[in-house]
Amino acid sequence: MAYLTLKNINKIYPNGFHAVHNFNLEIEKGEFVVFVGPSGCGKSTTLRMIAGLEDISNGEFLINGKRANEMGPREREIAMVFQSYALYPQMTVFDNIAFGLTLQGVDEDIIEERVKNIAGILGLTDYLDRLPRALSGGQRQRVAIGRAIIRKVGVFLMDEPLSNLDAKQRVTMRYEIAQIHQNTGATTIYVTHDQTEAMTLADRIVVMKDGYVQQVGTPYQLYFEPQNVFVAGFIGEPPMNFLRGTVKNGALRFGDNLIDLKKKLPSVDKYEDKEIVFGFRPEGIQLGRCENAYEITANVELTEMLGDNTNVYITAGSDHAILKVDSHDTPETDAVITFSIPFESVYLFDGETETVINCK
Repeated sequence: MAYLTLKNINKIYPNGFHAVHNFNLEIEKGEFVVFVGPSGCGKSTTLRMIAGLEDISNGEFLINGKRANEMGPREREIAMVFQSYALYPQMTVFDNIAFGLTLQGVDEDIIEERVKNIAGILGLTDYLDRLPRALSGGQRQRVAIGRAIIRKVGVFLMDEPLSNLDAKQRVTMRYEIAQIHQNTGATTIYVTHDQTEAMTLADRIVVMKDGYVQQVGTPYQLYFEPQNVFVAGFIGEPPMNFLRGTVKNGALRFGDNLIDLKKKLPSVDKYEDKEIVFGFRPEGIQLGRCENAYEITANVELTEMLGDNTNVYITAGSDHAILKVDSHDTPETDAVITFSIPFESVYLFDGETETVINCK
């Protein structure tokens, strides 16, 4: 296991494009950290700088306290799992998993023992004599993971390893990756654009946008304590609802509904005539009326029954939102409903900076 330190890491390409800006992070031994964000946000570029596959333009990268900027990929003792699997098509599963050890000149008996052990962990024992083309996508990904973890390196890097799998395979592989990490205790950095993968796998999540780190925290912190509009909207499915409006007499309008912000924000007077973003999660509501909550009347435009819950698309004047309700409480399309947003489920953000407003 290893601990990593990234200090003011930047990546600037020869054409002047600044892909990563002042990236700072401490990763503890045995920690599972996920980089998440939309395509082009710099997460894979950061991973490749950690792996030594991209040069660091400026900043300092340390492994176990030792500067690693100038180290080659092999010197860093890092194993990487790619999105494309990168298996050798002419080699059997056994030989693909054993490849790293074979290059190191490890004794054949030791290689056989370790390959069989890894194959047992990954459910590949019956496939060791097969070529990659005879495997499913999920099985190929397990082979790629096996090839990485057999080397017993200090750090595992995974770059969107599940993106080529179907929905059912992704669920299965998420569980298997979590189990592998639990068994090996290895320091792991995982890149994905899928916030569900991030929330279910990570000890900590790094949310990125346009090359900048937006927030670092546990899944709980990112869900319940987002620091800005981007993080609040990125984490959660369906995403958080946002109502933008100018504060008038301490209130916002949601269609015909008047939202008295003083009930949530005692210092609302200083935001008079300024824009505020009012946010609430689809699941953070209650149908009907309740105490200590904003009561909203709206029209039902569409419902999506998803099994144990239903997404309800509503409009209030020109404003739109999504509610997530128990399927047994699904309203009729075109119905007029009243729902409540408890004060503790409301998030307020500064309309100009889009940073969260402290309501205490």
